[in-house]
Amino acid sequence: MRVMFACGGTGGHINPAIAVAKFIKERHPEAEICFVGASGGMEARLVPEAGYKIKTIDIEGFQRKASFGAARRNVRVLYKTLNALKAADGIIRDFSPDIVIGTGGFVSFPVIYRASRSGIPTLIHEANAFPGLTSRVLSKYASRVLVNFAESRRFFKNTDIKVVGMPIREDILFKDREQARRELKLTDKPLFVSFFGSLGARDMNNIMLEFIKTEMKDPGRFHHIHATGRFGFEWMPEKLRENGYSPEKFPFIGIREYISDMPRVLAAADLVMCRAGASTLCEISALGKPAIIIPSPNVTANHQEINANVLKNAGAAEVLLEKDATPDKLYNLVAKLLESPERRAAMSEKLGGMAILDATARIYNEIISILKNRNHTRIQ
Repeated sequence: MRVMFACGGTGGHINPAIAVAKFIKERHPEAEICFVGASGGMEARLVPEAGYKIKTIDIEGFQRKASFGAARRNVRVLYKTLNALKAADGIIRDFSPDIVIGTGGFVSFPVIYRASRSGIPTLIHEANAFPGLTSRVLSKYASRVLVNFAESRRFFKNTDIKVVGMPIREDILFKDREQARRELKLTDKPLFVSFFGSLGARDMNNIMLEFIKTEMKDPGRFHHIHATGRFGFEWMPEKLRENGYSPEKFPFIGIREYISDMPRVLAAADLVMCRAGASTLCEISALGKPAIIIPSPNVTANHQEINANVLKNAGAAEVLLEKDATPDKLYNLVAKLLESPERRAAMSEKLGGMAILDATARIYNEIISILKNRNHTRIQ
């Protein structure tokens, strides 16, 4: 079995592909697996770290806003896309895959398109409730379309669309809550966890700065772990120190750059505040963790707000737009939820009903189904 993955741009595109690749290798140790990513993307680091080979293609996305600068950029992007199609041809010819799987990112386009036109079975997986342009275009050529959210099916014209969920890290699922709380040295007070991405969101960190200053006036009401992200860590801890914060004085408040032990922290958490990336939402759904979701306003087609509203409409989460997220409003909402175990229990139940815990296995089964029924001409 020779399997090629095309993915890139974000962890939400890369990590699911890696999870499926691992699932395949566990069941077919002889399988040959190759990844294709974009030059300079994080996939060039994450994929080799996971133990897989990767080929890269120089490609970027078109600018959709109307301006002279965007038009000039799009001329360059068009030239790169034409070259990317040629590069994809060469990579496909050299590897000769039995199937090609795209999990998102601009690089998926040339690879899936050229594989399809060469008669190789293809499969795409869309993580977001509002599919990206690449997925919508490629759906016309893919042998099968898989989606994370049932709500995204209406954006595709294909009839062969299946809801399979989103692969979730195994270490997230099996951490014991009480053990995690002991390891974090928590008291019997609830734990609130806030994070907004590995880089950090400056506006949200500014809001959380004021939030934490309010906490410092009412210490010990609840535990709080906040991840600032890389850029936030450059200034936020110093700002807090200027306002009297220290870990010794306020042991209930923990400020980190990253939450490197996320499985432990999420297992111990009673309430989460986060963005609305597909991977994050699937993880909190799988764990049944009540959440306040603040979608990023800086994403293509506002897809995070659409993702978040899927949970909101099901009664599984509170959603607040960033423009409406004042420190006082957030603090009051957090306090209200932490003091209402009934509301959190209801949210957990709704989340559990939405979670798909075997997404990786479902995607694998679709791959095997396609391979068993394939009738294509291999590249010579």
